[in-house]
Amino acid sequence: MSDRPVRTRIAPSPTGMMHIGTARVALFNWLYARHAGGSYLLRIEDTDRERSTEAAVQVIFDGLNWLGLQPDEPPVFQFARADRHREVVVELEARGQAYRDYMLPEELEAERERARAEGRVVRSPWRDADPATWPDRPFAIRLKTPLEGETIVGDAIKGDVRFQNAGLDDLILLRSDGTPTYNLAVVVDDHDMGITHVIRGDDHLNNAARQTIIYRALDWEVPVWAHLPMIHGPDGAKLSKRHGSQAVSEFDDMGYLPETMRNYLAKLGWGHGDDEIFTDAQAISWFDIKDVVSAPARLDWAKLNHINNHYIREADPVRLAALVASILKSRDVVLRQGDEALIAHTLPFVRDGAKTTLELADAVLFVLRSRPLELPEKARAAMTDEMRCRLSRLRDALAKVGDWAVPDLEAAVRGFAESEAIGIGKFGPQLRAVLSGGAPAPDLAGAMTALGRDESLGRIDDALSLPA
Repeated sequence: MSDRPVRTRIAPSPTGMMHIGTARVALFNWLYARHAGGSYLLRIEDTDRERSTEAAVQVIFDGLNWLGLQPDEPPVFQFARADRHREVVVELEARGQAYRDYMLPEELEAERERARAEGRVVRSPWRDADPATWPDRPFAIRLKTPLEGETIVGDAIKGDVRFQNAGLDDLILLRSDGTPTYNLAVVVDDHDMGITHVIRGDDHLNNAARQTIIYRALDWEVPVWAHLPMIHGPDGAKLSKRHGSQAVSEFDDMGYLPETMRNYLAKLGWGHGDDEIFTDAQAISWFDIKDVVSAPARLDWAKLNHINNHYIREADPVRLAALVASILKSRDVVLRQGDEALIAHTLPFVRDGAKTTLELADAVLFVLRSRPLELPEKARAAMTDEMRCRLSRLRDALAKVGDWAVPDLEAAVRGFAESEAIGIGKFGPQLRAVLSGGAPAPDLAGAMTALGRDESLGRIDDALSLPA
């Protein structure tokens, strides 16, 4: 490669969803560009006009925005560049690197059958035809692929991959209706965008050979190729719907944070020693495309949950509260004024064990419940005269706590158990039910701290006032 500034790109097609594999391609392009002090770009390959709706394109924008992988320049739309693609085909023909193919559909099908029978690729009889023999009818334009030798794709991940030219057909560059083909458009767009490194999935490796030939036919500098291994499911099979979520939006809906996804996806095929959790700044500093492994990566839900729990514990409670509030509203939970602040106050007491923001939403429900709470049947049955008297004495002990915080409340609960000569298990489950109404809740001291003094004592009073 020359000393040109590094420019990478992601080039998704609008298909209605943004696959997790596409997200990892975007991340690796973003990381390498940031690592090299270069630029990371976006091209929308929207030549399939039926599928490339405005909504489908927006899915890509939304996915990249959520992941925090916005491009450094405005996106390029491939369809709008069709005239430029055709212009390059004209240049290739003028250079003698492309030719007009006048084969009729039935002639092409017959040639395909002969090629299959003879174990070779399709070759058009018009490859070296005299222009004087050209008929007056529509034609495609094909790349004049070298017939001998080999094309070497120097891949930064896989090393040199060799393709025998005799096994590569004469790629159609321009269809008979005048529309450019994928491989031609990709080369022209990457060249014009100044792309220095093409980092993409290894399902494009075969395309790299044909694209290399186009680059050389135009005397353009060939980019550095880097083909990423596929992502497989936990069972080692190619990732599919049976493995669960595949779209970026689904991971968002399942309660994973974008910083989790950046950290986790970086680990799928690349790593830095034994580091499991690292910041964006660390990943940018450490990342080099040559360190990506060539073996397929496996989606590991346990690791993903572990990393998400880390970022949940590290996240700003106000930001998390907004996410949790949005989840609760989607469940038709009516939030009152001040509830979002109450959620933020509660999160530090419940987030240590939460793997997702969905679990966080479950964990904060107890503080949002309106008094008087309805006790679950088991808790009502346990409200014997003895339990009422014990809870009443406990209520009096708690009312004397000076600092309504976890340490003092833990000491108060332990002191009460000692004074009663019983274990906390004799009243703890009932107190938890009284405080939460049977909803999930943290430990007793955490639950009471989250609720506050007045609310905690009020909920105990409500339970004590229930009819026997």
